[in-house]
Amino acid sequence: MQSTILIFLDGVGIGVADPSVNPFFKYNFSIFSRLFNNTPHLENQTIIKDGRYIFPTDAVMDVPELPQSGTGQTSIFCGVNAQRILGHHFGPFPHSSLLPLIREMNIFKAFKDKNMEVVFANAYPQIFFDYINSGKKRLTVTSLSCLLSDVKLKNATNLRNGDALSAEITNERWVNELKYSLPIIKPKTAAKRLLKLSEKNHFTLFEYFLTDHLGHGRKKETMEERLMVLDEFLLYIMENLSEDTTLLICSDHGNIEDISIKSHTLNPALTISAGKYAEQLYKKITNLSHIKNAILELYK
Repeated sequence: MQSTILIFLDGVGIGVADPSVNPFFKYNFSIFSRLFNNTPHLENQTIIKDGRYIFPTDAVMDVPELPQSGTGQTSIFCGVNAQRILGHHFGPFPHSSLLPLIREMNIFKAFKDKNMEVVFANAYPQIFFDYINSGKKRLTVTSLSCLLSDVKLKNATNLRNGDALSAEITNERWVNELKYSLPIIKPKTAAKRLLKLSEKNHFTLFEYFLTDHLGHGRKKETMEERLMVLDEFLLYIMENLSEDTTLLICSDHGNIEDISIKSHTLNPALTISAGKYAEQLYKKITNLSHIKNAILELYK
């Protein structure tokens, strides 16, 4: 089965080559040093090596303000310039006026309309389902897209059975903060689970939001540990893609690449493609609104 894995990293841009402000230069990221022999920065935004591509993606999209998650993620997952439609950047959740657009144009619906199999790999704790059942709907674009397209949201049982991933990859938050009885797993184990899920689906999405939290200055003392977990996770996936799998790693705006400030940045979003159709994605994507359609075009 031809499959595409989309890993969405919240708040990751391409910044300056300065270890005092850019964690990608302060810490040794294996995905850069081992796979590309280089780390992207504003003076070297595109790096190509061994059929893998690092490249910038415009997150401002002709609306000259700091990009935000609500509009940025709508642009990514719906294939539109949500910033321009709304008239300004908006977040962290999508503006209510964008909900009809998300209902009709989200990437899960597009795949399902083609009778293809999709999965959102993230597991949600019971408090999330209690929140939804209370009638509240202040949700991210991804969870909204699933709810509006009848894509099952995975739960603690799925996570316990190895059929889902926790948002922080290792289950650590579920165990230490939410008090679930679960094993804390290695990043490589989580990566194997995501690859296994992708074997049964045409489109597989995993969302990682801690990069944006760290960029906003939350729990800075755990930054290196968190980022090394992410690095190990991504490295295993990139080195173990099947011959029929394409990987795209994308983000909605810059943030963590400049920890000298706590806000988002105007920097281009970091984008990485690897696997079967990596070059095609690299050639098709220059701003956030191109991502959805570039992925769908792989199946024509």
